[in-house]
Amino acid sequence: MSEQKQYYTLEEIQKHNHSKSTWIILHNRIYDVTKFLEEHPGGEEVLREQAGGDATETFEDIGHSTDARNMSKSFIIGEVHPSDVPKLQKPVDTNISSVDDNSSWWTNWVIPGISAIIVALMYRLYVAQEG
Repeated sequence: MSEQKQYYTLEEIQKHNHSKSTWIILHNRIYDVTKFLEEHPGGEEVLREQAGGDATETFEDIGHSTDARNMSKSFIIGEVHPSDVPKLQKPVDTNISSVDDNSSWWTNWVIPGISAIIVALMYRLYVAQEG
């Protein structure tokens, strides 16, 4: 017998962002943490800040223990609807550069080089006047 998955849209999830109903998303699963607010070791504010949204990155950055991860499973109430999953994906940061980009070479090397030469000449002129 297969278990029927419960899916929620982002619009539905975002409505649960208050102390009477606090839902968060972790790895595309939806957790109802309303009853856990007062017990959360980091304080309820931490969960409330993430309420109604995707808290995956924050959850992983904290480095939760295995016990915390196991306990969190008891709060799962469903999953993000498949059509809304792409909306949760953050675009990958890409470093766009071009080999033919002469302005990058100009600003990164020539301007600082000329500035260094000017400073060196000014220093030599200053030392010469002192002597």
